[in-house]
Amino acid sequence: MTDAKRHRLVAFNLRDAGTLFGLVAIAIVFAVLAPDFLTTHNLINILQQSSINACVAIGMTLVIISGGIDLSVGPTAALSAVLTAMLMTSGVPLPISLLAGLGVGLLCGFVNGALISFAGLQPFIVTLGTLSLYRALALIFTGGNPILGLPNGFRHVFNAYIGIVPVPVIIVAVLSVIGWLLLRKAPIGEYILAVGGNEEAARVAGVPIARTKITTYMLSGALAFIAGIILIGRLGAAEPVLGNLWELDAIAASAIGGASLMGGKGSIVGTLLGALVLGAMRNGLTLMDVQAFYQLLATGIIIIAAMLVDRFTRGRA
Repeated sequence: MTDAKRHRLVAFNLRDAGTLFGLVAIAIVFAVLAPDFLTTHNLINILQQSSINACVAIGMTLVIISGGIDLSVGPTAALSAVLTAMLMTSGVPLPISLLAGLGVGLLCGFVNGALISFAGLQPFIVTLGTLSLYRALALIFTGGNPILGLPNGFRHVFNAYIGIVPVPVIIVAVLSVIGWLLLRKAPIGEYILAVGGNEEAARVAGVPIARTKITTYMLSGALAFIAGIILIGRLGAAEPVLGNLWELDAIAASAIGGASLMGGKGSIVGTLLGALVLGAMRNGLTLMDVQAFYQLLATGIIIIAAMLVDRFTRGRA
């Protein structure tokens, strides 16, 4: 392991520890203010409520580390989920329906990555455009109507428990391990960190820039699809408007977890903790009957605080 990589890992671990401290502090505050907060039932609720954001945020973190941004994750989830639901309700076997939906998620990510890599467009502009494009396609395909009557077996999977842990939480936990392995142990992880840290130096070093970016956006699209599937499985219906503002929650979880919007820095563990910080805060405020717009205010304050921490520690990390 090089000294530079070792230094990055130490910085990530310190930042993850800081995010964990923030999560513990939030838990202590709400344990005092809302006695039901630390009950087993409520803690499981927090995990389940945070699972979808965590799933999307894993992909978002990979994109952010590579120096990009993906504003189209919500519409990607909606488009791939409604297509999957349409196929399932039309009698297409479940495995084929899921593979088709996954293919749509991957295709959406490929389009984003290809436009950024080969057309030289800015990630913000590209994904802002595809945000509208993918959402419009989801609305056009469904006529703006929800798709009902999803198979009971499909719904049962995403509403089931293994022991006391909901299946969606276990799915996201497995995806988190895979994401961590990709980022820390696989060559693609080295490429993502290199491209986000210094793209020109990475190019000189022989890193496949275009392939790395496209792969990263395809992973983001695939994870958005999985998040969409989890949601429609829990609700029993697929709506073309699902995933609204998911991109903001995912960016927030990544930022709280230490991912730098400048690229080259971030961690899967930190992102999971960031998602839990948001989930715990919203859950605690809900238990205290705090109105929704104050919850938005608290979320904004936490995001800005995370950015300030990143700004003042960037030079030291």
